[in-house]
Amino acid sequence: MCVLVPRFLATVYMSSDYNPPSDPLEFLHDDHEVVLVNKPSGLLSVPGKGEHLADCLITRVQAVFPTALLVHRLDRDTSGVMIFALTPHAQRHLGLQFEKRQTKKTYIARVHGEMAEKTGTVDLPLIVDWENRPKQMVCHEAGKQAVTDYRVIRAKGGESRVRLMPKTGRSHQLRVHMLELGHPILGDPFYATGPALAHPRLMLHSETLQFRHPDGGQGTRITAKAPF
Repeated sequence: MCVLVPRFLATVYMSSDYNPPSDPLEFLHDDHEVVLVNKPSGLLSVPGKGEHLADCLITRVQAVFPTALLVHRLDRDTSGVMIFALTPHAQRHLGLQFEKRQTKKTYIARVHGEMAEKTGTVDLPLIVDWENRPKQMVCHEAGKQAVTDYRVIRAKGGESRVRLMPKTGRSHQLRVHMLELGHPILGDPFYATGPALAHPRLMLHSETLQFRHPDGGQGTRITAKAPF
């Protein structure tokens, strides 16, 4: 049986104002095929529906690199490493890597509560919660496989700092998996409640991205330190 989540939380979140940060972008790497950016929290990866949601990361990147093409996305409130292709060849090459799960990603998160298990794996299938979309939920009957490895870096003061290594790339995967462990990510407007929600941002950051460069296939690893 699929587990449902409260509808009112999604309604409140989606009706909130969109006020993306205005700080200059931090470019981590660029060459003739790719550009990597440290996406700030609060900025959409791609435009939303409506003029008020037009400001987004790809538009800002294209202001500097006009040929930039989308390869993958991060949630609006997640910060960290994102890669854009600068040629159709690079977009195809990188797209296949993501599709075949050949890229490696690590995230840093601050979660509610002190986690007892220092390492582990969460293997829980996910599906969109249509009543509360874009929320996701665990569904063993119809969900798609979602797997996350985790390692606790520090646990004290009623919270834990965790490194997350997703093996799949489902929407909201890390957020729902941490929630299912009983440790929602701090500041998560979708899944956190009470004290866990009372933070200025979602405490989730894409720390590293490892991929094969489209020109020659050399292994490349780009890192952006978590701002929290």
